[in-house]
Amino acid sequence: MTAGDTLAARDAAIERTGWGNPVHLWQPRNACFWVYVLGVGYGLWVLFGQINAGIRLYAPALAASAVIFALYGVLFWWFTVRIDRYSRQPLRLVVAAFVWGGVAAAWGVALSGNTALLSLYQKLFGQSFQMAWGAGLTAPFFEELAKGSGVLLLLFLAPRVVRTAYDGFILGAFAGLGFEILEDISYGLNSASAEFGSNQLGTSLSTVGLRLLTGFSSHILYSALAGAGIVYVVGTVAQRRRTGFGVALILTAMLLHGVWDANVGLAGGSERLLLVLLGGEILLSLTVVIWLFHYTVRPERAAMRAVMTPEAERGVITEEELEALSGGWRQRRAYRRAARGRAHRRARHHRLEAAHDLADQIAASAGAETDRVAFARDELSRLSRP
Repeated sequence: MTAGDTLAARDAAIERTGWGNPVHLWQPRNACFWVYVLGVGYGLWVLFGQINAGIRLYAPALAASAVIFALYGVLFWWFTVRIDRYSRQPLRLVVAAFVWGGVAAAWGVALSGNTALLSLYQKLFGQSFQMAWGAGLTAPFFEELAKGSGVLLLLFLAPRVVRTAYDGFILGAFAGLGFEILEDISYGLNSASAEFGSNQLGTSLSTVGLRLLTGFSSHILYSALAGAGIVYVVGTVAQRRRTGFGVALILTAMLLHGVWDANVGLAGGSERLLLVLLGGEILLSLTVVIWLFHYTVRPERAAMRAVMTPEAERGVITEEELEALSGGWRQRRAYRRAARGRAHRRARHHRLEAAHDLADQIAASAGAETDRVAFARDELSRLSRP
């Protein structure tokens, strides 16, 4: 392949993925913008009412839950950002997904829908049915559709950026993270009223501990599946429409969510069976989401290779570094471990980060040579090759 061919492939990859395109969420002429604003606004109003009703009585429990889950959220935010190693989503877009999931989806949609349908189940089938099966037959529909609607809105608010199923996967994960954090804080607050509030910190922290143990296999995971499915259903200039596959992913997210919430009914009062179900569902959910991650990330890795191949031909990076940049964690680990000594491994890590910064600048300039691209290339060259 000639130098001209590699440059043409780079430009095509940047154009196809929308990598580096700016995001402007302020779009008053776009109906999706007002749906987003009204959804978040209504969710904030409901959330304020819920907190205002309990904060006077259960402020210690609310404060403890908020601090713990804020730290928990930071950890998961860091992890989700770390796996988005290729054409990274702009910060304002992932923040918008997080806010939608935590405010609009949780409080503007899911709370009202879940409450209404649970009430119908109790009236139609009795309280015992509602307690055992109500959550499993309610939450998956309202909650997954509510979180997924945020990905759909962002798809139409930023069509030049949200173009691949992997983009939907990442934005869905952030929407699920927002939902998870705000929901868990509310669980901590609600549990404080047990024992007439006499041991509000103890009862609240017990709930917090349980949610911490199971949260990693919950909303973040389900929403990542549903977010990718939505992009497949809608289709973009970079992602061929695959309606059946997309619907299957959304239904899988709902099914995993529904089975998880119906564990009490499935276990039939057996604690041992309940533990077996929980363990099996966690393993199954993680297997599905890891498979989908590897499946959807392939075009992103190909785009990274296309963008950085001209830099390898120019000698800015090595072929080994190109493999590490466009590969998975195994390739990156192999690249770092090939160095002798901790200092050299650290230097290789910095080289990869600087190379990714260069890729971002090349994409942002649409392949043109700009001062920012030159600066990123100089910074990379300044780091010695260990």
